[in-house]
Amino acid sequence: MPIIRVDNLTKVYRINQKDPGLSGAVKALFRPRHINKVAVDHIHFSVEPGEVVGYIGVNGAGKSTTIKLLTGILMPSAGQVQVMGRDPHRQRVANARDIGVVFGQRSQLWWDLALIESLNLVARIYDVDPARYKQLLDQFSETLELKDLLRVPIRNMSLGQKMRAELAATLIHEPKVVYLDEPTIGLDLIVKERIREFIKEQNRTKGTTVILTTHDLGDIEELCRRVIIIDNGRLIYDGPISTIKDRFGKYRTITFDTLAPVGQPGTDFNIPEGAELVTNGHSAEDRKLVLRFDRTVTSASRVAASLMNEVEVTDFSLSEPGLASIIKQIYNGALAEAEVSEADEAGSQPLSGGHDQDVFGRYCEPSEGVETGP
Repeated sequence: MPIIRVDNLTKVYRINQKDPGLSGAVKALFRPRHINKVAVDHIHFSVEPGEVVGYIGVNGAGKSTTIKLLTGILMPSAGQVQVMGRDPHRQRVANARDIGVVFGQRSQLWWDLALIESLNLVARIYDVDPARYKQLLDQFSETLELKDLLRVPIRNMSLGQKMRAELAATLIHEPKVVYLDEPTIGLDLIVKERIREFIKEQNRTKGTTVILTTHDLGDIEELCRRVIIIDNGRLIYDGPISTIKDRFGKYRTITFDTLAPVGQPGTDFNIPEGAELVTNGHSAEDRKLVLRFDRTVTSASRVAASLMNEVEVTDFSLSEPGLASIIKQIYNGALAEAEVSEADEAGSQPLSGGHDQDVFGRYCEPSEGVETGP
């Protein structure tokens, strides 16, 4: 049974609109005008217990609004959301006991208090058993290297130290679901790795469900097997990371180090179909060849064997496109183009009846005329 279920979830903000200047302000006071801004537009997804799911999109795509709907901060304009069988907004207290939230740019800790005092308060708020609290405090202090920070006020901590403290405060009551919004923003590589390992450990040992929103796709690749992509409030992809890599990351690059220079003008190589020469160096003395190939047409072994028949190779390396470049393709419309192409091949008919259709072929009501929530 899903621990999180979202069905046709919609959130519309009612925004005041006024003309510039004093006259515009006066006019807006007596004759206010409003526009509706659809932040989340009829999205559907579910999350199973123990999953770690990346929830990504460009700025303004609707990520933070979705998290606020899941945590009960906001009430949906339409649709339903359930977390552990509860309505997060109507059952806010019960929901809050079983969730944890980290906002990378906001703190839940008391600025002037030492970390240990903040953690003591959080434990009392959530009514954590004292013996269990001591056990968790020792564990987190060791794993997150907080021992030397327990007596330090939050205001005197570095960004990385604060984030480790935030994670401890978020997980001290052992929530079943954790929402992480930019948990590694602005952190150095060592602190990022430590935080990633801590999240993995909590998921592995306690089965904690994690929803991760971030612009750092390194976090997504390290922690998640599944990713949900949202754009302009609409869900455009929900599935394994491996699937979008296979679908949009078909090009690989092979770099060869050669014994002799290969940069002479007019040098020609017998390259198999599906491969192309990217560069044979920037000067006549270069000993490097870079080829790109389409893995759906040929293979790395064929490309390597073909080239090694012509030049003496001392070393070579194979690289795949990173998740960042693939997600960029999707943001630039590659997914929509692929869906249209597949629909054309299947002989699909144009939609009718005033309904929209998402990229998975599901019909949903158009967003116009949705009642705004409070």
